Amino acid sequence: MKKLKYTLIIFLLLFSTKEIVAQKDTIALQRKARTMLRQGNELYQKQQFTDASVAYQKALGNNSNYDKASYNLGNAFYQNKNFKEAIPQYELTAKTATDKFTKAEAFHNIGNAQMEAKNYQGAVDAYKSSLRNNPNDDETRYNLAVAQKMLDKENQQNKDDKNKDKKDDKDKENKDKDDKNKDKNKDKKDGDDKDKKDEDKDKDGKGDKDKDKNKDPKKDDKKEQQKPKPKQGQMTPQQVKQLLESLNNEEKKTQKKMNAKKAKGKKIKQEKDW
Repeated sequence: MKKLKYTLIIFLLLFSTKEIVAQKDTIALQRKARTMLRQGNELYQKQQFTDASVAYQKALGNNSNYDKASYNLGNAFYQNKNFKEAIPQYELTAKTATDKFTKAEAFHNIGNAQMEAKNYQGAVDAYKSSLRNNPNDDETRYNLAVAQKMLDKENQQNKDDKNKDKKDDKDKENKDKDDKNKDKNKDKKDGDDKDKKDEDKDKDGKGDKDKDKNKDPKKDDKKEQQKPKPKQGQMTPQQVKQLLESLNNEEKKTQKKMNAKKAKGKKIKQEKDW
């Protein structure tokens, strides 16, 4: 029984010692964190924001729940225009802070960082959270009005762009439809023109055939009868020539016979003897 009591006492002593050591370590880390925080503040005052952010990060390395270090680190990031990096530090402060005033300031700075990042919806939400913790902050209220105006403008612009895209898509769809109809009508017109051409061609051919088919033989005979023919008794030039030659020959024969008769009846001229 005594042995058990001694064992229990020794265990309590060891546990107490470890707890004391842990408390001492925690206190030492907190002191280091405060030291680094002061160094960071001095650098921040000199506008050496990059070096200040390194000091604040070391402070948080010694005490991760150090609200002041995380808040000041957010400010150092903000001053270096690292707005996206600043927001998580302010959010950590807003989460771990125990008083509403500190929470309100953290949310206010979150709103400012969101405005710089052009995240107007995020800014509106942050400013509203800040006013919930500190309703009397006129600067936050003013910033909220500006953020809301920018958000409305952005939403309207997005709406206009969306409507414009829809209109452009509809116009393109109508244009494609018109082009398609034009091509279709053109093909149809070309086909109709070709069919009409073929029809006219067939019609012309058929017309000629029909013309020949419908040709009246009697009319052709009548036309043939109406053609000028040589009159009865009218001789051709060749016949006239032959006739003239024949007459000429006959005349020559006649003249020859007459000359022969004259020669027989004419006295021979004789010399007179008285």
